[in-house]
Amino acid sequence: MALEPGGSVIARLGVAQTLAWGSTYYLPAMLATSMARDLGISTPTVFAAFSAALIVSAILGPSAGRLIDRTGGRPVLVGTSLIFAIGLAALGMAQGVVGMFVAWLIIGIGMGSGLYEAAFATLVALYGNRSRNAITGITLIAGFASTVGWPLSTFMESHIGWRGACLSWAALHLTLGLALNLSLPRGLSGDIRHKTRSKAHPIDDSAASDTPSQRLASVALAFVFAATWFISTAMAAHLPRLLQAGGATLATAVMVGALIGPAQVAARMLEFGLLRKVHPLLSARIAAALHPAGALAFGIAGAPAAALFGVLHGAGNGILTIAKGTLPLVIFGPSGYGHRQGVLMVPARVAQALAPWLFGVCLDLFGARALWLSSGLGVVAIVMLMAIRQEEGTRANPA
Repeated sequence: MALEPGGSVIARLGVAQTLAWGSTYYLPAMLATSMARDLGISTPTVFAAFSAALIVSAILGPSAGRLIDRTGGRPVLVGTSLIFAIGLAALGMAQGVVGMFVAWLIIGIGMGSGLYEAAFATLVALYGNRSRNAITGITLIAGFASTVGWPLSTFMESHIGWRGACLSWAALHLTLGLALNLSLPRGLSGDIRHKTRSKAHPIDDSAASDTPSQRLASVALAFVFAATWFISTAMAAHLPRLLQAGGATLATAVMVGALIGPAQVAARMLEFGLLRKVHPLLSARIAAALHPAGALAFGIAGAPAAALFGVLHGAGNGILTIAKGTLPLVIFGPSGYGHRQGVLMVPARVAQALAPWLFGVCLDLFGARALWLSSGLGVVAIVMLMAIRQEEGTRANPA
């Protein structure tokens, strides 16, 4: 029988995830310009190294998930704290483009085994089917990663330079991050431990016994995760320019950007409260519709609807982040969860790496009409979610 999720574990893992996201995924936005200037390279080259890190994380994600399935998340996340520290220290000491790329590739190893997917798999390894609310709790806390990470990176860069900022983040991983991950419980939930030991149900072969509808669900979820991560990353990189292309002023664009974070957190609180009794598929379908709905409003009304677009996009993104953890659990159950989720997220990581460049090209060519690309992906994601039968989750309901 699975243990009940504990608030202390959720808090510790949530803070550790805030540190992990703030010091990696959200780092280039604040430090790339200074980094490029000091190393004598272009800013796009820095982001190319970051994209390479995302590709590495995609490749390693399934292996990291399988390891968590077998051993629990504690040893993997402890190792990730050390990897992040090494990568960030190497980045802070890089003297040229080669050193910078090597550092980002090391960070990519950490990202493949230490961000949300690993945290979700850790919770499932500990709590089995009872992990839905715990997953939501993690995203509620780590939803403030940009709120904490961007100002802190900016503050450190202005006082001790970008190298000092990277070294400081590395020190935080060696102290705070390592301590938090070391404090996590050991072991696996009863259900997963039983299946791991059973020769008749080896944990890594769970996908081999999938029904046809589950195979369809795997394809659908892989597309949904890729589409929604593409949309999220594209908006994070280009939202101000997109809104200005649609007629909004710079001040309005900045204001709308500031609304996205609170909208994400508010939507996650709604998921934690009112929607916790709703099947995750229904939540995901509603959330996937919010970006296209906001884009339609912005396309029709222009600048006056910019704030509505930002709020709807942020709310949808907030719930879909949770869905990335809960949908594989509710459809397939906890056995082999980490490995399966790692596989499902490979296309998403690749889409994430391509999104800033591809959407930027579309924005240059088509202006605000580039929203047709993101909205189209959102609509297809809804269709894919509708193709998944809700009955698939009845035997493994994580609520």
